[in-house]
Amino acid sequence: MSGYAGLLAALLLAPLLPGVINRTKSFFAGRRGPPLLQAYFDLAKLLRKGAVYSTTTTWLFRAGPVVGLAAMLVASALAPFGGVSAPLAFAGDFLFFAGLLGVTRFMTMLAALDTGSSFEGMGASREAQFAALAEPAFLLGLTAVAWKTGGLSLSGMLGTNSFATWSGAAAPLALVCVSLLVVFLAENARIPVDDPNTHLELTMIHEVMVLDHGGPDLALIQYAAALKLWVLGSLVVGIALPVRSLAHGWAFAASVAGMLGLCVVVGVVESCLARLRLTRVPQLLLGAGVLSLLALFIGLK
Repeated sequence: MSGYAGLLAALLLAPLLPGVINRTKSFFAGRRGPPLLQAYFDLAKLLRKGAVYSTTTTWLFRAGPVVGLAAMLVASALAPFGGVSAPLAFAGDFLFFAGLLGVTRFMTMLAALDTGSSFEGMGASREAQFAALAEPAFLLGLTAVAWKTGGLSLSGMLGTNSFATWSGAAAPLALVCVSLLVVFLAENARIPVDDPNTHLELTMIHEVMVLDHGGPDLALIQYAAALKLWVLGSLVVGIALPVRSLAHGWAFAASVAGMLGLCVVVGVVESCLARLRLTRVPQLLLGAGVLSLLALFIGLK
């Protein structure tokens, strides 16, 4: 099985992940909840609509969703899935991967600032602050994995992750998994950092930056967000599950099951925890950074 199967799975199944999270939250709340395919229906509805642009915006407002989605498509080609190498892999590509996440975030922030709205500027400011704390935890965690596996690319790190790897480095890999899970929640605007369903002005972060987008532009943003959920989740699952020890077909099936299981975990977390106060979020992200740094120190021994 080639790495293109993982890329195809990302492109097709990414919008399914928010549906799994929402259905899990609905189960805990005693509700039926929206259909699993609701995100697909929303994307189809938005693509059929037109877009309205304020006269105060410039080309940056229109370029933000397009560049953000393009960056996430390239990131999807870098993320290995199912125990096989990604279609695009080279030494140090995890730094390029982090840069692509930064490009998506930067363009979303520019588009928000381009509206001239102080409300959206507030969201962009919060996004920049929390990203500056999440990125070190992300890079330190992947550096620890690279040190233990000897791989300098994402495919090299996760492609060699087997039961033997875990038996020799269980402690640092477990610490990295916890750290990347926190980064996964923060980067995807999930509870306890953010709430994608909230409309409370004083607590919004990601959603406030895309309030002025509509129609196809909003569809691009939502699809890029689903891809981001997939690619970051594939890293967490790739480290947590040593699927390299399995045959290719079973490894792919285990990875898909792991992605759905990760979404169930996110739904459980969002059902059991409340959002943190904004002043507490930096402490959570700093804690994730400390876990990654500790994993790196343990791995160096």
